Amino acid sequence: MTAIDRPASGSDGLPLTHRAVFAVALPTTLAFMTTPLIGIVDTAVVGRLGDAVLLGGLAAGAIVFDLVFGTFNFLRSGTTGLVAQASGRDDALEEQAVLVRALMIGVACGLLIAFAAPLIAWAGRIFIGAEPGVSAAMTDYILIRALSTPFALGNYALLGTLLGRGQSGTALGLQIVVNGSNIVLSILFGLVFGWGLEGVAWGTVAGEAIGFAAGVALMAWTYGGAARPSLARIMDRPAFGRLLALNRDIMIRTFALLTAFALFTRAGAGIGTVQLAANAVLLNFFLLGGYLLDGFATAAERFVGHAVGGGRRATFVQAVKLTALWGFIFSFALAALFYLSGEALIALMTTAPDVRQVAGLWLPLAALTPITGVLAFQMDGVFIGATWGAAMRNRMLVSLALFVAALFMFTPLYGNAALWASLHLFLLARGLLLLAALPGRMESEFNPAKAGSPSPSS
Repeated sequence: MTAIDRPASGSDGLPLTHRAVFAVALPTTLAFMTTPLIGIVDTAVVGRLGDAVLLGGLAAGAIVFDLVFGTFNFLRSGTTGLVAQASGRDDALEEQAVLVRALMIGVACGLLIAFAAPLIAWAGRIFIGAEPGVSAAMTDYILIRALSTPFALGNYALLGTLLGRGQSGTALGLQIVVNGSNIVLSILFGLVFGWGLEGVAWGTVAGEAIGFAAGVALMAWTYGGAARPSLARIMDRPAFGRLLALNRDIMIRTFALLTAFALFTRAGAGIGTVQLAANAVLLNFFLLGGYLLDGFATAAERFVGHAVGGGRRATFVQAVKLTALWGFIFSFALAALFYLSGEALIALMTTAPDVRQVAGLWLPLAALTPITGVLAFQMDGVFIGATWGAAMRNRMLVSLALFVAALFMFTPLYGNAALWASLHLFLLARGLLLLAALPGRMESEFNPAKAGSPSPSS
């Protein structure tokens, strides 16, 4: 069997069972969960230097790159959907072409970010507004770490290709290489070599570069026995346009999501400093839940994309049902875990007694976020896998409008309760609006003659 051969599948194409869903979801979840470890280790390394200025510079610089890399995460998810569809058609040439297109976009954007690092550092200093020492440390960190962006964004394309092919175990291995190298080299450069904050930044650059080299070598081996797509096919204008359009729609969705959390934080600040801090602590429950549930969203991307690519309606329906079922089961388990262990987790995140007390008061509402958010996560996976980016984007914008309306109408009247209620409304609206659109989109995808061609913005 060559590197691109796949096991025999059932009569409907890809065999889809509970075990198949877990085979994608669990390694993917573990792969995504390795990312927060970098921040923990970097903080520990710089924290051992005993200089609060350097620690503040790291924290401020990390915020800047969280925004940059969060914005460009579309390279991972968009590539997953398109590769999964090519895989469903058994089109290895198009799989490679999608990968090369995504790499071209990622590396080009990464180079632009690297060249624009001084401008990014300047904007970061204005946005953060920290004291001079912290701003100087943040600038040093940004100027070095920006060199990692071509490799980091290229790694998004490589990871998306592996997930689109269903190689989630290999994707986990690649993430371990990237993040493990990052962690080891940050400790080596920062502490052993005594380079401090700059060493942590260089460790990140080296880790991303090692991961990129490993990923490219892996792809060369994976497609070693296959024909290569021609340059004309790679640069095919409609195919390139489809990737760019999908990436654009996912990016708009991401900006809308970031806007919602920024408004949530701003509204909390208006209530009071302690409430702002308590909400910031509690939002970590939502973020952690998102990481743990994202594996099922990625499984939906993979299996839905494969079904759409092969024209397999029954597999599509089964993919939606199984990923939704296990997503909801895990969301209720997470909600119970957060509720029962929330006080202890809050105590780990803050030592301030007043913040602990207020956070504990609102813990039940934060613990519910995995349940109210799971359908939105899973439906995002379905729509990305089917490459229905415009439909997903539009319903995200409607959900954001509902959130903003509820936030500004009710928060002045009901305070923090209305703030959390607005967040739950936002999450529920996202999932339910996408679910309501699903039957029509399915009919258009699998029976276009009966349903009529959908408009790009529907």
